[in-house]
Amino acid sequence: MTDVDDDSTTPSSAPRPDDGALRVGVVVASDRCARGQAEDRSGARAADLLRAAGHVVTAVVVVPDGVATVRNAVEDAARAADVVLTSGGTGVGPRDQTPEATRALLARELPGIPEALRRHGEAHVATAVLSRGLAGVTASGVVVVNLPGSTRGVEQGLEVLLPLLPHVVAQVHGADH
Repeated sequence: MTDVDDDSTTPSSAPRPDDGALRVGVVVASDRCARGQAEDRSGARAADLLRAAGHVVTAVVVVPDGVATVRNAVEDAARAADVVLTSGGTGVGPRDQTPEATRALLARELPGIPEALRRHGEAHVATAVLSRGLAGVTASGVVVVNLPGSTRGVEQGLEVLLPLLPHVVAQVHGADH
């Protein structure tokens, strides 16, 4: 990853790691977990895998499904992150509204990322193609990616994302191709 000067192009005011690590926030959208009726495993698994890859996890938050709750949590996480990953709310159920919450925050979509996530997921489970997840960049330069809400979906998603994220973030900050 290319070093970025601390100026207006830096996506947030939080300090950037000097070792090339990315700052990643994780937002879990789950009514049941937010109510304490289930334990979040997908966000915790994402954090474990991100740390194992050398990245700094700035937050793991669980919020109820819904456009406003997810949008607000992503905005909060983005203040201290280069990347915000969401888990959950990408399906076709009535409360699955994470893509709608995310779309409102994106200045530019990155359609190839969710396409790759669905392709990779489909190799493991046919229903992966039902994910409506999005990926893109906010106006402040934070990369946001929606992942499925299952632990296995997060693991498979990070298999695709971990090699891409340093390059994507570097590109957002103006690095050469």
